[in-house]
Amino acid sequence: MSEKPSDDQPSASELPDDVWEQFTRDTERDIRASAPKEPSARARMVTERLRRQEERGELPPGWRTGPDPLATNRRAGRRRKLWAVLGVPVAAAVALVALKPSLLPGDPFGPDGPGDAAASPLPAETAEPTAPPGGSTPRTPTLDEPFAGSPALRWADGAAGIVPPEAKAVGPASKDRVAQALELTKRLLVGANLDPRTLRGARPEAALAVLDPRQPKLLDDLNTALRSPSERNDPLTMFSRFDPDETRPVGDVVKTRGRMTFEQGSHAGVVVHADYTFVYPVTRADGRPEVARTIVRRVIDVELPDPTRYRVTPGRLSVKKYDEEIGNSACDVHDGYLHPRFPSSDDRDREPTGPTIDPYDRSRGIDDGGPCGTVTRT
Repeated sequence: MSEKPSDDQPSASELPDDVWEQFTRDTERDIRASAPKEPSARARMVTERLRRQEERGELPPGWRTGPDPLATNRRAGRRRKLWAVLGVPVAAAVALVALKPSLLPGDPFGPDGPGDAAASPLPAETAEPTAPPGGSTPRTPTLDEPFAGSPALRWADGAAGIVPPEAKAVGPASKDRVAQALELTKRLLVGANLDPRTLRGARPEAALAVLDPRQPKLLDDLNTALRSPSERNDPLTMFSRFDPDETRPVGDVVKTRGRMTFEQGSHAGVVVHADYTFVYPVTRADGRPEVARTIVRRVIDVELPDPTRYRVTPGRLSVKKYDEEIGNSACDVHDGYLHPRFPSSDDRDREPTGPTIDPYDRSRGIDDGGPCGTVTRT
């Protein structure tokens, strides 16, 4: 997709020599910084030792978790989708917790004791958590209480959970420019993950409108994914979408928790880092009163460059990298929709071979992809 530059946008030939030279130096520096480097002998030795430990089963699941610093405009890693633990495993877990609640990480019942009714809303997340959230009393979600038994019960509702930090000037970017970048990032997150039209599988126009059409390939790739979804071109890498012929949202609340930070960018602008988890309660479209929850965590870095120094669209974001982790969705279906498993599902996805992960645990990094894993709770 392309967009004709506005009349007030300078062309390359109209840019001052010093600005063009600065852009060239910045670009060369970024390329050098992202170039692969031959690992040292010690690094190769440590990698081999860890590989052998992993083969012997001496490393805990998720030891590779953490951000993957790939190049600009590329995803940080392959998409990780996690199948739900349902049926007998859930019953066993409930029985075990009932016998020994201390096995759950954190405070299993929160400060107000057992039960969800006494749960109070959590304050906004302003720093990286140090542990998984404590669990609530194990309960089955219903149409009236879709977040029963979930840590998300205490999370904020929808866009209220996306609270940008206070803006302040950073490097050459003014306070107003930082505030604009934060607000645009929130609009992107809302349009991609909370807009009811997006969730029903419609084209996410509000989110796309925030992205710079002059960024090479990004919108072309996203449009291809939306038009012809596949494993290679999957709109779920950026947008949360359900098949309206298969599922319906339960109520109008999506639970949200996360945080934003910002720093000076490499193009005389500001970079915003966003890390948010969204919890979607859905029911079957055929009217059966079952409720399932799908949990999606998204980590994205975007930049608002200085339009007076670089050939960008004013007021639009450039995406530097993005990644996501999806809990309770079919691992091997690539039709552009999330496909949660319900308690009575008789379909059988391939057996999960990846690690077991708590999708509510925001204290860990997103894994770099790999085999289908298993979630400990939904």
